[in-house]
Amino acid sequence: MTTRWLDDRERVAWVRLAAVMELLPGVLDSQLRRDAELTHFDYFVLAMLSEAPERTRRMTHLAAQTNATLPRLSHVVRRLEERGLIERFPCPEDARATNARLTAAGWAKVQATAPGHVATVREHVIDALSPAQVDQLAEIGEAILARLDPERRVAEGSEG
Repeated sequence: MTTRWLDDRERVAWVRLAAVMELLPGVLDSQLRRDAELTHFDYFVLAMLSEAPERTRRMTHLAAQTNATLPRLSHVVRRLEERGLIERFPCPEDARATNARLTAAGWAKVQATAPGHVATVREHVIDALSPAQVDQLAEIGEAILARLDPERRVAEGSEG
């Protein structure tokens, strides 16, 4: 098999995307830790629960939606549960499964945290782009996600 090396244009595009992937998580994490005492992943879990019917998801579904292993998600949910932001309980439809539900305090945390998070996303990503580039970014993201997440487990959720 012959390696299809990146040409100069492709290499520049890849290096810039790789740099964004390295830098953006730290920017998002820093703002959330400073303003809400949450990691970006903590906030993502809370946000996915906030958008679910009755603010509840089965842990296995939440793990798929957040691209987390069940052990990682269980650890994060336990920490959020200790803070009173999430509660776990047996799934009524399947006693072998566990559900996670956003508590009233968790919903209040999401509502209080979302404006600062959105402002950070806007400052560092959205406002750096023209409206046409925002549309292009959505299309680019969709094309890449079609390869990375063809079952749309992660992409089905949204984050504000």
